[in-house]
Amino acid sequence: MSHSLGIAIESLVAILLMLTIGYCILLNARLKRLKADEHSLKAVIAELITATEIAERAIGGLKLTVRDVNENLGSQLVSAAELSTQLKQQLAEGEAVFRRLSRIAIAARPASEPEAVAPALSAAKAVAAAAQAFSERRRSDGLAA
Repeated sequence: MSHSLGIAIESLVAILLMLTIGYCILLNARLKRLKADEHSLKAVIAELITATEIAERAIGGLKLTVRDVNENLGSQLVSAAELSTQLKQQLAEGEAVFRRLSRIAIAARPASEPEAVAPALSAAKAVAAAAQAFSERRRSDGLAA
């Protein structure tokens, strides 16, 4: 019996050894796949680092561009405000000139009433009205047209 017990133990050890070798082969295949994944993962990480550096440089450039645009836009807004003020003043002056010219034109029109007796009198009134409008203009601007 001792001889058959020895063979049974040896057979059991051989079976366990074969199972261990099979499991080692399976683990070896998994480790190879893991190693290959590690290499591809390292490549992906390197690409990600490169892309991050490029993005950081691009962000720096965009910050400079935004700063320049803000400065230019600020100066353009100031210029636009000044131009708007100038245009308002010029429009007001233009309206005043238009009103004066309208008064002069109205004063220069011949009277619609028939004045057969004194046509020179109506012409004199028109000249007087035009002179008065002209003097008002001179007083308001301080300049003669």
